[in-house]
This record gives sequence, C-alpha cells and structure tokens, in this order.
Amino acid sequence: MTPRTTRRRHRVVIPVVLAALLLTVTLVSREFDQPDQTDPGFLSPVSTGDDGGSRLAASLTRDGVVVQRETETMQALRAVRGAPATLFVPAPELLHPRTVDDLGLLPTGTRLVLVDPPRRVLDAAGLPIRPVARRWAAGAVAPHHDGRACPLPEMAGVDTAAVTRTRYAPTGRVEPVELCFAAGLARLPGPSESLVVGASDPFRNSRIDERDNRAFATGLLAGTGRVVWLDLDGPAPPPPAPPPGPVAPPPDRTDSGYGEPGDDTDVGTGDGEGSTPGDRSGRDASGPGRSGPDDSTNPLWSAFPPWFWALLLQLLLAALLVGVWRARRLGPPTPEPLPVTVPAAETVHGRARLYQRAQAHESTAETLRAAARTRLARRLHLPAQTGHEGVAAAVAARTGTSREVVDRLLHGPPPDTDQDLLDLATGLDRATCADPVVARPSPPVPQPRTEGDPR
Repeated sequence: MTPRTTRRRHRVVIPVVLAALLLTVTLVSREFDQPDQTDPGFLSPVSTGDDGGSRLAASLTRDGVVVQRETETMQALRAVRGAPATLFVPAPELLHPRTVDDLGLLPTGTRLVLVDPPRRVLDAAGLPIRPVARRWAAGAVAPHHDGRACPLPEMAGVDTAAVTRTRYAPTGRVEPVELCFAAGLARLPGPSESLVVGASDPFRNSRIDERDNRAFATGLLAGTGRVVWLDLDGPAPPPPAPPPGPVAPPPDRTDSGYGEPGDDTDVGTGDGEGSTPGDRSGRDASGPGRSGPDDSTNPLWSAFPPWFWALLLQLLLAALLVGVWRARRLGPPTPEPLPVTVPAAETVHGRARLYQRAQAHESTAETLRAAARTRLARRLHLPAQTGHEGVAAAVAARTGTSREVVDRLLHGPPPDTDQDLLDLATGLDRATCADPVVARPSPPVPQPRTEGDPR
C-alpha cells in the first residue's frame, strides 16, 4: 500500500471514527444520567438507589407529612377520597390507559403531581397543556417565567431547581395555566389542582441535595399534609371489568368528592362512566380524554422516543460534515485550463491508472480497439463508411493474417483479466505497426537466342 493511498484512507476513516466515538460517548452519558420510568425502583419511597425516592420520603416524614404508599392505581385513587391529600405519580408512563382518565376526576382539595408525563397521559387526564420542547438533561432554573414570579407560595424559598427538562405550554383552551421555572412546571388551579413537573431530578436520591431540589420537592408534596405515593413496579394492569348486569347510575359528586367520606363506591374505570358535566377535564361527546380541535399532536413525533430523534439528528449532522469535507469530490468534473503542459506519456499513464483502479476491462479494450481501427483505416486509405467486416478483410489482405484472427482482434469479446487485456493491447500494437505484405514480382521468362544477338 502506497503512502498516498494510506493518507487517502486516513482522511476517510478518522472523521468517521471520531463521529462514532462522539455519538457513543453522548448516548452512554445520556443513558447513565437520565433514568427511565420503567426502571425497577424508579422514584420508589422504599428504594435507596440513586434513582429511588427514599430520601424524599424520609424528608417528608420528618416534616410531619403522612406518606401512604400504594402499589395499585385504583387503591391510590380511593385513598385520596377520605381527606385532602396529594396524589404523587412519579411514573405516569406506567399507568394503564383506562385508569388515566380518572386523574381528571379527583375530589376537591386534592393535589395531583405528575412527573414528566407523556403526551398521551396529559390528553387522557384532560389536562390542557402539551410538551413543546425537551432537553437531554434537566436544567437548573429560577422559579420565574417570562419575567413573572411563580404564583406558588411553596416556591418562595427556592432559588434554582433542576426542573426544566420538558417545557410545557397551554393547548389554547379557556382553563388558566400557570407556568413556572421557565415552563418546566405547569400548574392548573381549580377545586382539585394539578401540577406537571418536567423532570425527575428534584425527587431522586442522587439529585435531591443539589441546589434547591429538596425544597422544591417537599414544597410540592407537603402542602396538604398527606401524600399518597403511587409506587408502580411495572406497567399497571387494566382495572377489573364491572360485573354483568344493569349498570348503576354514578353517585352524585359533592364538594368532598365521590360521595361522603368513607363511602366505598368504586371510582370509574376510565371509559366514560362516572364523569359529570362539570368536571375540569373538558371532555366532550367525542370520547373520554380526547383533545379539542386545537390539539396539535404529531403522531410521528410521539411514536418514537426522544433519543431516537437525537440519534437521527446526530447522524444527519455527521453526514453533512462528511459531505462538506468531501465537497470537492461531489458533482460532475469542471473543465479548467491546465496551468502547465502535461506530457502525453504522463496523461496516458494517469488515465491507465484510473482504468486499472476501476477494473474497467471492457471499456479499456473498446478504447484500444477503436483507436486501432482508426489508425488502420487511415493507413490503408479506407473510406469512412467502411464497416467492421470491410476493415477486417482489408487488414487481413494487407498483413497476410487470417481474417478470423484479425476479426477477433478488432471486434472480439472483452477481456476478463489484466493479462488478457495486456495480450490484446500487444496484438493491436503489432497489427497497427506491421508493414503490409508486398506481392513478390514473378521471375522473368527466358527468351530464345537469335543469330546476331550479342548475348
């Protein structure tokens, strides 16, 4: 391998290796830094791992807040009906679609806290907000948003918190939406208020002591004095089917929730039963949890996880950089005047190297044969319209070579190997350089002598 070939390969391999290394480091760092809601022990009050929530639960207990851990969605929904409570859902992605709808039907005095919920959960719960931007890592920001102070009194002592990984915006409905922490925290006030947090960092054991994350997390959860912590260790199963028979009318909703305290009436299963015309979810006859016509859901965007789009973007950027770097090799060649006169032998040698690198046996042979036919036709003074058979016959007659040999030499099949191509070139060179056969003169006929002839 020549040094020139080595340098050329290095120019291609080194940028590709660097881009792949950068992409690998970025993806690995992201996977280690950002946990998944489906990971075992994610924000569990009994998990002491880095992604658990035991330190937050202990902090709430020291402050006199009752932490009630529930591992089933329906049990958690029933637990918030007896007295004012905060329903903490750290992994909304694990909720079953048939129970998400009931998050918009919580009794008065309940605070719902969702941590980084997907778009389908926001829509099914009837919350008039949507995610508009997402970062690879949570950003630590101040409580204000667009120059306005955060209306939550619990955030008065918080300077900065790692809340903004997902940013939210209203969907355009009439319900008021209050945004804090650069749109990383959305609050929907009402008889039962809902808060959507754009990152899990303030609640995790490994990040709770950074900046003011602890004050932020405890401020959101300790307001009612009781926290119902929904700790799902996997995707929630569907709720039990109602027993066969006539369906009883839904209970009247009072100010204290679904009936009187201690009432054992089941909460609806999320398929439309039990909702009232005055609930805050804003659902209409089109179905439970459906958004209005102003909802701008992009099904393609939500069909893939965020890391897929980040990976695709990095691959596109890498391809763009390689294209810019190799721009001189893109597009058709542009004719330019030569700065110097190139010798003919050097030109032939360079073109031959190009043919050799491309393994173009057929085109090379045809080029050699066309040049040989042109030189032979000029040398034998053949007309321009002479066909292949005429050229072969003339060459065979003038050189004394068999016509089949000449025809195979000038119009035969393309060579398969470099050696066959070399033999063809040698044969064409001999045919074009050989002298024509000259007819020998006939010997003189002896004449009889006559008398008086001096011979």
